[in-house]
Amino acid sequence: MRSERICSLARFVMSLQTSPPMTAATQWMERTLDDSANRRLVLPQAFLAMDAVLILYQNIAHKMVVYPKVIEKNLRAELPFMATENLLMEAVECGGDRQDLHERIRQHSQAAAAVVKNEGGENDLWERLSSDPAFSETDMNKALESSSFIGRSPEQVDEFLAEQVEPVRKRYGDILYATDAELRV
Repeated sequence: MRSERICSLARFVMSLQTSPPMTAATQWMERTLDDSANRRLVLPQAFLAMDAVLILYQNIAHKMVVYPKVIEKNLRAELPFMATENLLMEAVECGGDRQDLHERIRQHSQAAAAVVKNEGGENDLWERLSSDPAFSETDMNKALESSSFIGRSPEQVDEFLAEQVEPVRKRYGDILYATDAELRV
């Protein structure tokens, strides 16, 4: 919920950047009061919204605890649904009819989702698909490989941390890791 609020506020800030250029375009850079009124509204709103974003982010990140086993459990529960596209492509490459395979995946997915949602059971989609003769020629484990869903994200995270975050941490490290009491002194 807080992350969604961050996203919403960030979108609001991004939308503010359209107002000053529109004002400048209609007045052809003349020095009139409507331009200054615009700036008096847009700039404080942008800073206040970004301040709220940072407060929300700090609230989320402060003392964050990550539970890898819970992440693994959730991934195991949802990955079969995500992997059906890979399975479909693999089965088509093995000579299957795309429309028929798609329909089989749809039916199995709905049946597995019903077990999860209506009965509180485990996601058995992969077992259903594995026992379907239409998928007997496919490498089921290859389609279920979670690393095929992340693209370049590990490299992008490493690059972002090295190029963007680390310089800020070095420059403002004493402030970033200070307690509220230390900052008030």
